Amino acid sequence: MGTADVEAVWRIESARIVAALTRFTGDFGLAEDAAQEAVAEALVSWPLASPANPGGWLMATARRRAIDAIRRRTALQDRYALLAAEPVVDEEIDPDRIDDDVLALMFVSCHPVLSPEARVALTLRVVGGLSSEEIAHAFLVPVPTVQARITRAKKTIAAAGVPFELPPAGERGERLGGVLSVLYVIFTEGSTATSGDRLLRPDVAYEAIRLARTLAALQPDEPEVHGLLALCELTAARFPARTGPDGSPILLEHQDRRRWDFSAIRRGLAALARASTRGLGPYGLQAAIAAAHASAPSVEATDWDRIVVLYEALGRIAPSPVVELNRAVAVAMASGPAQALAMVDELIASDRLANSYLVPTVRGELLARLGRRPEARAELELAARLCANQRERSVLLRKAAALS
Repeated sequence: MGTADVEAVWRIESARIVAALTRFTGDFGLAEDAAQEAVAEALVSWPLASPANPGGWLMATARRRAIDAIRRRTALQDRYALLAAEPVVDEEIDPDRIDDDVLALMFVSCHPVLSPEARVALTLRVVGGLSSEEIAHAFLVPVPTVQARITRAKKTIAAAGVPFELPPAGERGERLGGVLSVLYVIFTEGSTATSGDRLLRPDVAYEAIRLARTLAALQPDEPEVHGLLALCELTAARFPARTGPDGSPILLEHQDRRRWDFSAIRRGLAALARASTRGLGPYGLQAAIAAAHASAPSVEATDWDRIVVLYEALGRIAPSPVVELNRAVAVAMASGPAQALAMVDELIASDRLANSYLVPTVRGELLARLGRRPEARAELELAARLCANQRERSVLLRKAAALS
């Protein structure tokens, strides 16, 4: 077995291993360190002799490393006795088994005592199994920055005495929102990178989908979990058609819809149906909007009136300037650009999306449709200056040049 095999097994088993070790030791940081030591040992030993049960090998080795660490901590002698009493063998791990340990790990890594950036980094590290290098590459930050965030997060959790357990039932709903928001941030970065030279970061987006599927299996009665999963699946279904062979963006109206992933669309619609059982929340409404796009044969044949209504509903339960901007886009498609332009100008007057490239992008498109070409070109050039993603910036500059 080579490095790729070790990484594949780790990606699958890491959350379960770290969760089990945290439950045994009561020390989140120790558990993650022991698991990482087991991976390092696997990279050396597996090429020489592949284990029959790789997941069990990692679990057993990580447990031994935890015992070694606890031996060095006299204050934890009681816990060492508990661990040492259990046989260290290559235990059988059912790859399809999902238990509350993984769910508890998600809640710990997304705990409110952590900053949003720390929650994302820690979740990708301990639940997703990504390395610091992979996380740094995904979010275009230096590796030491990611490592520092993870280290601080573990120290913060330890200092706050965060227990490794599921929150009480009365708190779980409130805390679940934090977990969902972290997965949403991860997926959003993967589906449209905020900066860099790639529009998509599929590996990041698909990791968020994998974690959302795990959460949906662990919390099957939570509609918004299925809503988020539906949103991710339906959005990712368009990935194959969103970029050309050279990575250049392809706008929705020019996409070859035959290249959309129809299996992902079916999964997304099934998740949306489960989310609809008790009324749609913010993620479910966004998924319903994505479903309207996914079911349309073309931009012209899209049910824009329905999308406007869905955005209005979303604005009532989860108001934000981005929702208002998206509603304006839908209104432009349903009723024409003049009404939408008034909405965008009102949004600008409120100064709630200052320095966002999205506002001049939309305003430029609307002005172009109204025949106000010089104004439209100026808006698109402003949007290009504000946009940090090189691929999106190139599209904006091309559009502006076409209006010269």
